[in-house]
Amino acid sequence: MPRRPAKDLAAQPHPASRTPPTRPQQTASASRFGSSSEPEASEPTSAQTGRMRDWVAWHAGYDDPSSALAARLERVRTHLWQAIGEAPPGPVRLVSLCAGQGHDVIGVLPGHPRRKDVTAVLVEADARNAGVARRGAATAGLSRLEVRQADASRPDSFADALPADVLLLCGIFGNVSDEDIRRTVMASAAMCTAGGTVIWTRHRRAPDLTPAIRAWFGASGFDEVAFDALETSTLVGVGVNRRRQASDAELPAGLLFTFREA
Repeated sequence: MPRRPAKDLAAQPHPASRTPPTRPQQTASASRFGSSSEPEASEPTSAQTGRMRDWVAWHAGYDDPSSALAARLERVRTHLWQAIGEAPPGPVRLVSLCAGQGHDVIGVLPGHPRRKDVTAVLVEADARNAGVARRGAATAGLSRLEVRQADASRPDSFADALPADVLLLCGIFGNVSDEDIRRTVMASAAMCTAGGTVIWTRHRRAPDLTPAIRAWFGASGFDEVAFDALETSTLVGVGVNRRRQASDAELPAGLLFTFREA
């Protein structure tokens, strides 16, 4: 099947013929295990303040179409739309870790021509976020989408949904240690089928770790499809990598990552 070459892209909208529907309305909810989020540059982190970030207030950024969060969401949706469309004919297994309220997946699937091929599992620890995602999926008529309230850092929470044809790791890498990122990237080889696509995000603020992350994916058996360096206030990067071949690697025991709280 045709594959797009790896490239760096400037921000661009969906083609008019395949613009996903508007995401579900935001509500006051968030997750300590990830809400498809990385902090705004102007917002103090928990490490700076000694307390957890107010994820409820943070989510308001999605409601501003000019915000960095909205720009990142749009780019993730663009790549998700393409990844589903480029998957081999037949069933498509989609897994999203730290799915938050599911605005990326629920914003793409309803209008996608391969909607009926996709079985999706969204893993989110926070009960409020999971509830929002379930209601959004129900409203959109996505009966083959499961929102699983579970800790996405534990592989046994989603191992039964693997291997994935599309794996979302959005809003994780900006909130965990460098070693946790490397471990999760390496584990992705066991999470994806041959030709499976991983979509991930990470800010590019100093020290910029995205070159190392891109190299780790390459060393783990992935080709780079795209890397988008968005010139937003958070300097976000959106990466897309595709598994070259099937892997006999096993999922690691223990946690993949631990979110920073203080």
